[in-house]
Amino acid sequence: MTIPTPHISAKSKDEIANTVLMPGDPLRAKYIAENFLEDAKEFTNTRGMYGYTGYYKGKRVSVMGSGMGIPSSMIYFNELFNFYDVDTIIRIGSAGSMQENIKLHDIVLATSACSESSINDNLFGNIHYSPTPDFDLLLDAYKKSQELGYTTHCGQVHSSDQFYSEMDPKVFENLQKYGVL
Repeated sequence: MTIPTPHISAKSKDEIANTVLMPGDPLRAKYIAENFLEDAKEFTNTRGMYGYTGYYKGKRVSVMGSGMGIPSSMIYFNELFNFYDVDTIIRIGSAGSMQENIKLHDIVLATSACSESSINDNLFGNIHYSPTPDFDLLLDAYKKSQELGYTTHCGQVHSSDQFYSEMDPKVFENLQKYGVL
């Protein structure tokens, strides 16, 4: 495959920064570009998935929607890493919580992610892989969040391919019991 890729219309690797912030909602990516980036330029709008590159406090950064869920995200992650030489992808955005002490607008920093998604089976066979972030990046994010006075929670998160699902109450209780955020 060459660039542009089937899902990203950037014609050159230089159009995308090495670090990409990825909210699920493409309109949130557009909002971030218009309100937080200087000199933002659109590099893709294929299938309504907006992507922009600009500068935040002098650092070149890109922001791009990833769509809903793991399957959509994996398409964009794969193309960004393998065809556009992206080094770092940071998932940003909203999420629900399984813990009553986590409130709206709190910051959650994932130390690992568990999932019933079949993506791990496809990638790792019977190994139950739990992705983790770069430790130095996680530590920097935690320190900055504390410095800014945000209520911050660190821990394992759960993600799913399903948005609406009936989770077995026992499974939900166990996730809460074992501290999944």
